[in-house]
Amino acid sequence: MIGRMAATTAAAPVPDAGARRREQRAWYFYDWANSAYVTTVLTVLFSPYLASIAETAACGAPGTPENPCTANLRVLGIPVSPGSLPLYVITATTLLSALVLPVVGAAADRSRHRKQLLAGFAWAGAAAASAMVFVTGTNWQLGVGLLFVGNLCLASSIVVYDALLCDISTPDERDRVSSRGWALGYLGGGLLLLVNLVIVEGHGVLGISTSTAVRISLLSAGLWWGAFTLVPYLGLRNRPPVAVVPERGSFVRQSVGQLFTTLREARAYPMTLLFLLAYLFFNDGVQTVIYASSVYASGQLGLGESVLIATILLVQFVAFGGALLFGRIAARVGSRRTILAALWVWVAVVVAAYFLPARQVAPLLILGVLIGIVLGGTQALSRSLYSQFVPRGREAEYFSLYQACERGTSWLGTLVFGVVHQVTHSYRPAIIALAVFFVVGFVLLARVDPQRAVRDAGNESPAVI
Repeated sequence: MIGRMAATTAAAPVPDAGARRREQRAWYFYDWANSAYVTTVLTVLFSPYLASIAETAACGAPGTPENPCTANLRVLGIPVSPGSLPLYVITATTLLSALVLPVVGAAADRSRHRKQLLAGFAWAGAAAASAMVFVTGTNWQLGVGLLFVGNLCLASSIVVYDALLCDISTPDERDRVSSRGWALGYLGGGLLLLVNLVIVEGHGVLGISTSTAVRISLLSAGLWWGAFTLVPYLGLRNRPPVAVVPERGSFVRQSVGQLFTTLREARAYPMTLLFLLAYLFFNDGVQTVIYASSVYASGQLGLGESVLIATILLVQFVAFGGALLFGRIAARVGSRRTILAALWVWVAVVVAAYFLPARQVAPLLILGVLIGIVLGGTQALSRSLYSQFVPRGREAEYFSLYQACERGTSWLGTLVFGVVHQVTHSYRPAIIALAVFFVVGFVLLARVDPQRAVRDAGNESPAVI
């Protein structure tokens, strides 16, 4: 620790309140920008579209429930089911990003040009998303490559973006700023998704095919992501790095060396690591509920695609208000207590899902409202609370660990869901099994001492935490 303290330089002075607010408004818009890709491309449209392209390549036409495509593609000599191809690509990107993101974080902490780094990753990802308009016919290879690039660039940009939260806000502002960013992201992603679903569902009226409507929607998500990234690029300012560990060699070698130094020193922050462990569990539960919701609604409840789309849109827009609401609650009782309360709401969500009656829309929509309320708040406050626990000058590295650990273990909840369904032949016990993740996350988070975590990291403690 002696060498590290000697290498630490004074942090840049915090700008006045007016300057901070201007930067915060610019920062919010990156949530607005990238959420278009997350909702339109990742959540709804591209996976089924890529699967249909792969099925056309393997079988000559997309499969149907009555006549499924049973032929396999050959990927690096391995037989791959066309319907599983998008899931395998997302899994491979997730695992690779768990290895790459810590190096990205270390590089960002050493860089004097963070906003250029953020924009560079964003525009590369936006270009990949826009190029999805050219994925047609049997060209599944192009789709795989673009999805790979888009996902990796998104994850890398989020590491830099989350780290900037510490630069543009004081400790007392973090919950509010993080919540507004998440809220704007849900609103922007929901609005573009609504427009794109109108295009896809109304393709006949527009005189275009379903495939063309989907490709136009994918293009719109890429253009939206790239265009709105201009707002944070122009509105944020760069700051000199602090607490840089002296390393020799190229910039990449220096970044890797700093990463290993940070990993060795992480043991000095036990409360930060305990929070990270708690986050791994309850966030895995959150992500699995989101991933499994469409399967549960269609396979267990017997509801159609239009109901699923309506529920997704409902969750998006309710989450906008939920993030803002939780930000206000956290300002009164603290973000840790607010997250703890939210985890019990998540337990109630999966228990209620177990009892949902089949083929009834209203109960599912009511549950969607409940999910939307806690979804935005849980994610926003987790980000802001974690930002209080990371040492100055190591923000991007620690947020890369936050992202990498999340991505490296995000398969556990879906595995439990799948195994329980395989054993019981029902999605009801599978969905209620996810309560374990929220209960374990609650127990671990309850053991986190936030005041100690802030002190260990050498940060200023907010008035309410």
